[in-house]
Amino acid sequence: MRKPIAITMGDPAGIGPEIIAKAFVLAPDDLTGCVVVGDVATLRRAAQLVTGHAAVTLPVVELTSISEWQAAPPRSIPVLQKCELSAPVLYGQINALAGKAAADCIVWAARAALAGDVAAMVTAPIHKEAMAAAGPAFSRFPGHTELLQAEAAAFVGKPISGLPVRMMLANDELKTVLVSIHMSLREAIDAVTFENLLATLRITHQCVRTTTGSSPRMAVAGLNPHAGEGGLFGREELDVIAPAIEAARKEGMDVSGPYAPDTVFMRARAADGQTGEFDVVVAMYHDQGLIPVKYLGVEQGVNVTLGLPLVRTSPDHGTAFDIAGKGVADASSLIAAIRMARQLVG
Repeated sequence: MRKPIAITMGDPAGIGPEIIAKAFVLAPDDLTGCVVVGDVATLRRAAQLVTGHAAVTLPVVELTSISEWQAAPPRSIPVLQKCELSAPVLYGQINALAGKAAADCIVWAARAALAGDVAAMVTAPIHKEAMAAAGPAFSRFPGHTELLQAEAAAFVGKPISGLPVRMMLANDELKTVLVSIHMSLREAIDAVTFENLLATLRITHQCVRTTTGSSPRMAVAGLNPHAGEGGLFGREELDVIAPAIEAARKEGMDVSGPYAPDTVFMRARAADGQTGEFDVVVAMYHDQGLIPVKYLGVEQGVNVTLGLPLVRTSPDHGTAFDIAGKGVADASSLIAAIRMARQLVG
């Protein structure tokens, strides 16, 4: 690694700092070259929590600059203090200060990635209510994706609408990309437009091809039961989805559908050493696409933001306030996200 990977600590009241500390214990080789962007005291508390269970030493080393990343001692957690907390916050409670601290770390890491100071960013979970409580600078963003989109758009000098991004959730068995992300179901249905679907197919095709070196076989899920059943259960498949698929084909993309959403994910699943019928499924809305991947195991799922001029991955789970501070959180998804970030960086 010629540049480090930045890991943002997530909401300090959640499991983010804990799973980061666990990752440094459980997968030290994967964590080599990683720097945590967060609060030093919070990471020290997390390290103490983890070492109480793992019976190993885990020093937390404060860096004064990202340029010091290679000088961090082995088997330590290098941390850049990039947020303000007078003291570690209470576990499991929504806190505006915690939300702001998490958001400040995301902004710093995004800007460092855009400037080329870090190779990629991996984001630990944030609490959306806490970030919304952090004030108007962050309350307008429903989550990580939208905040990163705004930062990237500002960096390249485009309006946010001029830099469309999409969420991909992936594990070893299934990859799915969403047409819409964080919005109500009623709004998500309205977001199923020719333009949005074609943009999703373009972004998915380009990003996956860049990563794998070959054009992905993309399947498109329908919006309605049985993909509309020829218009009996809705006309979106006929009037919107099929025309967008045809337009994508004319641009040279390997895409088919729309398929019944209750079976297409099974057809795409690569299980028992066998390849799936498709490389990726494009889903119409958040839960349609994420439930199948998460059902296969949240411990291995990775969230990848497509369309950004930077590499960003994250675990596919949330802050888990109910178990925060208990030392039982599973770091597997974070470790998988770090491995994915390395693959995407090349």
